[in-house]
Amino acid sequence: MVNEFLTFQVAAICGLIGMTLGWRGVMTKYSGFYDLPTAWNQVFWGILLGGAFASYADSSLFLPYYDAQLTGERSAELNVFRLFLIPLIATIGMHFLLRRKRVRKGGSQATSGWALGVAVGGMLAIVLITRRIEADISTPMHVATVLLIGFFAPRAEAIIGSYHGTLMLRGKRWGAILRATIWRASALTMFYFAFFNLIAWIFIIPPILLVQSSAEKWVWDSVPKEGKRRWRRMQADKKRQNQPTSALLEPIHSLHESEE
Repeated sequence: MVNEFLTFQVAAICGLIGMTLGWRGVMTKYSGFYDLPTAWNQVFWGILLGGAFASYADSSLFLPYYDAQLTGERSAELNVFRLFLIPLIATIGMHFLLRRKRVRKGGSQATSGWALGVAVGGMLAIVLITRRIEADISTPMHVATVLLIGFFAPRAEAIIGSYHGTLMLRGKRWGAILRATIWRASALTMFYFAFFNLIAWIFIIPPILLVQSSAEKWVWDSVPKEGKRRWRRMQADKKRQNQPTSALLEPIHSLHESEE
């Protein structure tokens, strides 16, 4: 019982740290300029949705895959239809959450999608880390797997959720569901593969880093016009404050020289 408790504690801490780091950067950059209360509300729903998604995916996809890796025999439960169906159900659930009136009213689908995704990814990370610790964590490779899953699973789901919200903001409802489902199924497959082989991270980390700049643009698109004006004004004021005094006095010196 103590071991199970410690296992859950370690997995929960890693997952929560991953959620915190997934929130930092993109969401903190424009903090105060988008609908933050709605985003935090989506984190709560994301934890509920992510818990159900991670648990069902674990019992229906991961455990058959895990047994197949140990025995070398392919399980009948492990098939492409189920691999697509489970992420589809999760994506539809996320779609309905992003269609709520309070989200559509402020056009905050991208920021709400990021908040939803980071929570869903956190729950997925907790379940996978728990499985990794229960299986074996005696080598540096296993420790690295735990840390990488804890960091990248929330961020990957956040990017997918933000992309989903951005497509909804552009009026592509069915396209948003289909594309987000494909990316979510691909990410889930790669994270399961990474459970056994560190080579999988070559196919996980570079795409996440490459899409990071696009994710910032998606979040920026969800900032209201008034918020964008205030953010630009704040950046301009900050830039003027950071200028050296000599640079500020240059126009005055130039004026005096021209008068002489």
